[in-house]
Amino acid sequence: MTLEYYQRNAQDFFSSTVNVDMESLYQPFLRYIPEGGRILDAGCGSGRDSKAFLEKGYLVEAFDASSEMVSLASQHAGLHVKQMTFNDIEDVVHYDGIWCCASLLHVSAEELPGVMRKLARALKKAGTWYISFKYGETERVKDGRHFTDLTEQRLEKLISPLTDIVLVNSWKTIDKRPDRDEKWLNALLQKRP
Repeated sequence: MTLEYYQRNAQDFFSSTVNVDMESLYQPFLRYIPEGGRILDAGCGSGRDSKAFLEKGYLVEAFDASSEMVSLASQHAGLHVKQMTFNDIEDVVHYDGIWCCASLLHVSAEELPGVMRKLARALKKAGTWYISFKYGETERVKDGRHFTDLTEQRLEKLISPLTDIVLVNSWKTIDKRPDRDEKWLNALLQKRP
């Protein structure tokens, strides 16, 4: 369902997100990533963030589930973007940072704990992980896309089984796109050294 939405609407989604200024979200994340560190842009969408991280001198790997988004992101970022899903992640202790900007919210609440375990396993010790979800307590379908929303309490419940992951910080923001006023829950997680 969500994948079909992005296949059909890839160009519109790309156009509406590719130029959004995300610098205020990059800074809290990148302060923990070593110079030249390896970042996974998981569910990279337009490739906007992958391109920004590359331009800042980081090694970037990226993936998206939609072949249409993969094509657009690869062209935009100048990077080979893989077509895969969160369930395909098999890396172990590989990344200094993992960036999940508005991507994990499309994973069902039932599948989310397993996906979180896979991502945690892929993170190096002392590595940092950014996640963002629309703020709320529901699981819903809107305009052909599945959304799992989180509050601070739902986030804590989600990460509590990940015994090697700690919550560094969480904060709320308003959508950065000019035509939106949705609230987002942002969080920085770290793997224990």
